[in-house]
Amino acid sequence: MELQEALAQIAEIRDHLARTETFEGYRSATVAASGLMAIAAAGVQAAFVPEPLGRLDAYLGLWVGVAVVSIVPVGIEMLIRCRRANSETAARLTRMAVEQFLPCLVVGALITVAIAVVAPETAWMLPGLWALVFGLGVFASARLFPRPVVWVAAYYLLAGTACLASGKRFETLSPWMMAATFGVGQLLAAAIVYRCVERKHVS
Repeated sequence: MELQEALAQIAEIRDHLARTETFEGYRSATVAASGLMAIAAAGVQAAFVPEPLGRLDAYLGLWVGVAVVSIVPVGIEMLIRCRRANSETAARLTRMAVEQFLPCLVVGALITVAIAVVAPETAWMLPGLWALVFGLGVFASARLFPRPVVWVAAYYLLAGTACLASGKRFETLSPWMMAATFGVGQLLAAAIVYRCVERKHVS
């Protein structure tokens, strides 16, 4: 019994130490690439899906595809760096980062499916809802990252609120709304990763 309690205390101490560490699994180039991809996708939408409410399947196919293509390389990069580090602390940090951010992705996917299947007339809310859910995910995992990352979360929350407030009055499902939200948001995140993590190692 005492051995089990000791092991439990050791695991708790390790988790506490992991929370005080900074997760360095993201890289600015990968994050910036996702932002540039969002801006490029906005251009694609403007050219090929000019009336997204009438072609909601094409709109969702474009932006869900962009999300998947953005997330997969980040996940692969995190896994590779975790294995190369060969450190239990690095593994714990990676696991915590995934556990804290994954729920927002699941919720975003469920919202998208629900609106697309049950209430497509409310699809104009999707950019705002996506941004709000993503911002909450960034806030949830902020303690693992440098402090300035809270500005990224705040940006997504403000942008999501603005999208919801103006989504019906201006161009519905505007591609530039997505570019301004996710393109700029990811470029801001990339700048913070570079300044607070990568430049620190270089210096």
